[in-house]
Amino acid sequence: MVRSLWTAATGMIAQQNNVDTIANNLSNVNTMGYKTQQMEFKSLLYQTLQTRTTSANGAYKPSSAQVGLGVRNASITTIYTNGPMLANESPTSFAISGKGFFAVRGDDGDTYYTRNGNFQWALAPGGGYVLADSNGWPVLDTAGRPIMLNDTYDVTQVVVTADGTVCYPDENNNPQSLGITVGMYQFSNPGGLDHKDSTLYAQTAASGAPINEATSLTVEKSVIRQGYLEGSNVQVVDEMVNMIVAQRAYEMNSKAITASDEMLQQANNLRR
Repeated sequence: MVRSLWTAATGMIAQQNNVDTIANNLSNVNTMGYKTQQMEFKSLLYQTLQTRTTSANGAYKPSSAQVGLGVRNASITTIYTNGPMLANESPTSFAISGKGFFAVRGDDGDTYYTRNGNFQWALAPGGGYVLADSNGWPVLDTAGRPIMLNDTYDVTQVVVTADGTVCYPDENNNPQSLGITVGMYQFSNPGGLDHKDSTLYAQTAASGAPINEATSLTVEKSVIRQGYLEGSNVQVVDEMVNMIVAQRAYEMNSKAITASDEMLQQANNLRR
């Protein structure tokens, strides 16, 4: 009965973490570029009560008796399916269709990756303009350099093509390439990326090194859509159903604890 108390307690802890994950998904339903997360579970070690053996009269017992010791959270998996394309009037709004990520350079000098293409042109420290994210971090091109323009350009006229080429209209209003391409990077195992916030990721040994789409011949190229933002891929109905299931599982584990407590109380009363 003490074992059942601990087993049910592990179930309550696991389901509480599951509800926390679902709540985080729902809270980010309107976060641009957010990817939904899913809790994975695994069983704890089993305790052997009886091994495979023979009975006193020599009969063979082919199966053993093992009892599980509960559950724990194995991992939280991020689902990297594409979110909906949402039209946006800003000329610095970009959405990626495909498996690619934008790259930005943090204040610490490290490179981070994001699907949130809500960028702006900001004033560069040395003059001119730099394309930056909402944190003010510069967006990188295919060579890993910040995307910068001098102050002779009207940044509201800048156009980015589907392959990421940055263009500016000439005197005939025909877009001409400026020799800059927005960097897009993929990972062999995006599930191994380290979450820095809801839409910002860092590479790890598990994710592998970033694959530059501009130089790789083996990956399928992503497409950039200017004037759009990628919405969250959270499915609200699915998350609500998952929350109901997690809540019911939490309740059943709490009832198991109550039942075990009542059984222990009855056992203690046998002494009277």
